[in-house]
Amino acid sequence: MKNTLSMVVAAVGVVAALGLAGCGGSNEASGSGKPAGSAAGPSASAAALTMKDPWVKAAPAGEMTAAFGVLTNGTAADITVVSAESAASPMELHEMTMKDGQMVMQPKPGGFVIKAGGSHELSPGGDHLMLMKPAKAIEAGDEVAFTLKLADGTAVPFTAIAKPFAGAGESYAPDMKMPSAGMPMAPTTSSAP
Repeated sequence: MKNTLSMVVAAVGVVAALGLAGCGGSNEASGSGKPAGSAAGPSASAAALTMKDPWVKAAPAGEMTAAFGVLTNGTAADITVVSAESAASPMELHEMTMKDGQMVMQPKPGGFVIKAGGSHELSPGGDHLMLMKPAKAIEAGDEVAFTLKLADGTAVPFTAIAKPFAGAGESYAPDMKMPSAGMPMAPTTSSAP
């Protein structure tokens, strides 16, 4: 099932990229070889950035949770994910970092940079896509749609399967200590409800 889901996610990215490319004009006419307001530049990023094995932690309505997977950059240039969106919840890009001698969760300044030809893992206890306040419960087996926004303006959609996960006792609740590692969440400056 993992392989099938990965193929579906990759196919969605390719179809989205082809759709965008069909809407844009040709860069050849400008002679610059650079995007001239067309979708050709951004669609190349969308086609080259894929999310492998995406999943989201099942959670009750209103409880913070997160989405994970492996972002893979198939291009010769770095790609930066600057934000994420989902109809399920307001979102933030988060990281774990040391503050005052403790590991804390906080918004990721500058987003996630996926190096040229490289990958970037989103995982429990590391970088992740935080769903701040899901309007309804995310139950095991649910499919949750996401859109990653890249620095070049490109949108990269993917769908993640929800699954139960106890992890390292992460509660994803504001200002709560994570029991197994004593990792409090850093206060956020987001205007998300």
